Parts: sequence; C-alpha cells; structure tokens
Amino acid sequence: MTEKDDIATAKPNRPQRGFPPATSPWWPRSAIAVIVLTAVASIWATNAWLTERFSENTEVRAELRLALYTGNLISELQRTAVVPQLLARDPELIGSLNSNDFSGTSARLIAAQKEIGAVSIRLLDASGRTVGSTDRYQIGTNNSLTPYYVEALRSRDTVFTVSNEGGGAYEFTYSRAVVTENKTMGVIVVAADLTRLEQSWAGISDAVAVTDSSGDIILSTEPRWRGLTMPEALSVRSAPSAIQRAFQVTTDWTTAPADAYVKGRAVMRTESRIPFRGWKMIGFTTYSSIRERVNAVLALEIMGFAILLAASFYILSRRARMQSVAYMRESADLRALNARLTREIAERERVQKELRVAEQTVQQSSKLAALGEMSAGVSHELNQPLAAMKTYLAGARLLLQRGRPEEALSSFQRINDLIDRMGTITRQLKSYARKGGEAVEPVDLREAVSTALTMMEPQLRERPVQVRRNLPRDKVMVMADRIRLEQVIINLLRNAVDAVKDRREGRIDIEVSQGAHAYVSVSDNGPGVADLEKLFEPFWTTKKPGEGTGLGLAISSSIVADFGGRLTAHNETEGGGAVFQVELPLLRPEEEPDKALAAE
Repeated sequence: MTEKDDIATAKPNRPQRGFPPATSPWWPRSAIAVIVLTAVASIWATNAWLTERFSENTEVRAELRLALYTGNLISELQRTAVVPQLLARDPELIGSLNSNDFSGTSARLIAAQKEIGAVSIRLLDASGRTVGSTDRYQIGTNNSLTPYYVEALRSRDTVFTVSNEGGGAYEFTYSRAVVTENKTMGVIVVAADLTRLEQSWAGISDAVAVTDSSGDIILSTEPRWRGLTMPEALSVRSAPSAIQRAFQVTTDWTTAPADAYVKGRAVMRTESRIPFRGWKMIGFTTYSSIRERVNAVLALEIMGFAILLAASFYILSRRARMQSVAYMRESADLRALNARLTREIAERERVQKELRVAEQTVQQSSKLAALGEMSAGVSHELNQPLAAMKTYLAGARLLLQRGRPEEALSSFQRINDLIDRMGTITRQLKSYARKGGEAVEPVDLREAVSTALTMMEPQLRERPVQVRRNLPRDKVMVMADRIRLEQVIINLLRNAVDAVKDRREGRIDIEVSQGAHAYVSVSDNGPGVADLEKLFEPFWTTKKPGEGTGLGLAISSSIVADFGGRLTAHNETEGGGAVFQVELPLLRPEEEPDKALAAE
C-alpha cells in the first residue's frame, strides 16, 4: 500500500471536529447543520458524477454512430472506385473511341449507371471533350482543364478528385484513363453519390459534417456549412434544425467546459478520422434526457437524506462516545504515515541523483558511437581511391622498368586525379548527415557511369568478370552532385564485383534508361541478397569481418535521397543474382535554367 493509499484510508477515519459533548444543549442543531451541509455537498457531487457518466454514455453512442457513418462513407467510395477500372476495359467504349462513333455510348453509360447507382458517368475523348454521358446536357462540353481529367492522364490509374461546384455543392468523382496499346484514348469519369449519405445522417437528431485535409467542410447535414471551416460555420451560421431540441436544457446541467457553442449554447462535439485522404468526420450530439435522468436520481437522494435527518439523533449520540477513540487511532496512523513519507522523500532524492549520472553516461556513449560511425564512413569512402592508386603505382613502376615513361605519365595523371577525388570526398563527407545536397548541377548519367567504370577498371582487370553496359545514344540528364553520384555507382559496382568473385563466369550488367524518371541498374549473377529488409541499414553487411563496414549502401541510399530519388534492390527471379536500381528525377530541357538557379 502506498502513502497515498494510507492518506485515503486515514481520512474516512478522521472524526468531525467541532462537535460538542453529547450533554451540550445545542448539539442537535449542530448535527442538523452538518447533515444539511453534507446533503448539499453530496447532491452537488452526485449531480456532477451522474452528468459526467451519462454524458460519457452519450459520447460513446455518438462515437459508435460516427464509426458507422465512416464505414458507410468508405464503403460507398470503395464501391464507386472500382467502376472506372471496369468501364475503362469495356470493349464497346474502347471501340467507340477508336472509331469515333459515339451513337450508342450514352445508352451504354446509362445502363451501367442503373446497375451501379452512381450519380453520373461520363466518357471523355483524348482532347477532354465529353462524347458520352448519362446527362445529355453535358455532351460536347470541354473538360480539358478539370482536375479529374488532368490527374487521370498523369497517373493512368484510378484517381479521386473533389470539385467545388459553387453554392456549397461539391462533386466527388473517380476517373481513369482509357488506354489501349499504350495509347491514351480517353478518360472515364464516375461521380460518387455521397449526398444520399447526408440525407441518412439528417434523419436523426445529430448534426454531422465531413472536412477534408485542409479543414473545409465538404459534406454536412446543414447545407449552409459546406465550403466553410468548422469555426466559421459555428460562428456565422445559425444552428442546424436537426439539433434544435438539444438546446432545450437548463443552464446548470453541467460544470464541465463545453466542447463547442452553437448560438451560445453548449453541445457535445465528437470527431472521428476517416482513413481516406486525411478526411475527418465531426458530429454534434444532443443531450436530451440527461437532465431528466439526473434529476430522478437526485430526488431519491434527497429522500434518503430526509430519512437520515430523522435518524440523526441516534447517530450523534453514539458518535460522541466513539470520538476520543477515533482521535487516538488517527494520530497513530498520521505519525506512521509521516515516517514513511520521510523515508520515501530520501529514497527519491537518491534515485534522482543516480538518474542524472545515468543520463550523463548515455550522452557520452552517444557521442562515442557518433565518432565511431564517422570514422568508419571516412575509411569506407577512401578505400576505393586508395586501392586504385595502389594498382596504378604498381603499373607505373612496371612501365618505367620497361622503358615506357609516356604510358607511366598517364598512370601518374590518374593518380593525381584520384588524389583530387579523395580531397573532394573528405570535403563532402559532412554532407552525408545533412538532408539534401547543395552543389547540384546537370549531370549526364552516361558520363557518370563511364567515369565510375574507369575508377573500377583496376579491380575489374584483377578478376575474370564480364562487364556489359547498355547506354542510350542520347543524353540522360539529371540534377545531382557529379562526384557523389559517381560514388554511388562505384559502391554498387564494387558490391557486384564482390558478389561474383566466387563465380567461374562472373557477369555484371549496367544499364542506363529513361522514362518518367532516369534509371541506372546494376545487376550481377551472384547468389543474391538474403535479407532485403536490412540491406540499407548502417553497419549491416554480409561480408566477412574486415572486408566491409556495412556503410556503403546506407550512404548511397542517403545520397540518392538527397537528389530527390531512391535506391531499391531486389533479387532476380530466374538465375539468381541481385539488381540495384537508382531512380532519379529526369531533368527536362525547359526545367534546366530554373534548377541551375536554385542550385546557386
């Protein structure tokens, strides 16, 4: 039992001070006063507790209702989400877009609308013109600038958009591009019927609103709330008719602060997050019958105190005889409690001192761990140029011994370049711990791959490894730091060389391609990667002790992330081997001036 429990136990045993002896002529009046004060306090506490209890029950029911509403909303959205995907594969619609014959398109869409229950279905051609619709007034309208058309062409997947139609009306649409033979023929647009849910919510005595990720109300049982934020709706709009009866309660129904005020009256506010695009559902719940239920219990309590007042004479007579015994017992309990509190205070002071010492130890350990990781990173980044310099020096020595100084000068020039590169690496190591790069410029991925292969040439010659590279004829430009990008490619090549060192016919393929992004892929025919989940974690390696630090892929992933891309890895399904792919944003010609200015 803790000291707090001792205090709580001791308090009920404390006798009421100020009671005179039983022989006093005025003790009945004092007893009656105490009973009245106790009755007032008990009624006040009971009122607060019951109000809180019944309010909690009401809040739980409101949360359950919001959970049901959320499920209905998600179900309606999911049911509508599959419609564009099905219609985008409809042979009749695809045939009408290919032949430009839309005579039966609207009839086909109307039939689909009756089966699905959507608000409307529209078919747009590649230019954004409505060529088929369940609403004949929309045929021929141009939708080339609408979000559902533009987003569908960009993603070529089913996209969801919310459009403000004005006057507090919103349109909720799913759209998908109709693609055949890798050619976009048009866009299918399906509007979801969410106003039907509003009508079902308005059927009960609650006000319900749904807000989007920016806080704007897009669905509400009160039409005047749509398009506003919740504070604006509560301050400038009148209360919804659905909760008018909730305000017919007395002003003393609770002492707790209200969740919200509508027209100057308190209401309970309940919120629920919708697992869809950051939406949130807010409900204002009525307090009907709470006051009546509390008053019924208070009436019974008042009757009990009246009976207690009638029996107070008997109780007070016994209390006087037990008073002295209670005082002595309470004094002993308080002395023991005081001694325990003194011991606990001393123990807590000792624990706090030990805690401060432990915190200082943890801070020192963190500093040592950071220094160890930094030294391991410097060692890893400089190992590659040092290994290449060693190979070039050995080659230069042989060339000089054979009387070929011109070729030896070429090796010395390469060694000089490697020394410059080592200086650049040491200057840029501090950027590995920083989010984002600074010295970015347009870089051709083909040149970066060629430079990396040149750096790896001495190691590739030492082992029977076949290197095949597939580079496009045109430039593949990205915004990056050339030195750090080359370091990433070198790390991937070195890992590939280590992976195929036990193979008789080791093979490494490096490919540069472009599409929506620029890609550099390095694959090998080694044993593959056993644990892909831990691959990019610092200090995790599959190499033997002393052969690797486990920082290469972690640093490479951080560098690629600084350039706005990502580094991924997977194993080949056939023939084994690992594939590492660097994905970077492709630099468009019209974007180059802006990017260069931003880099400066």
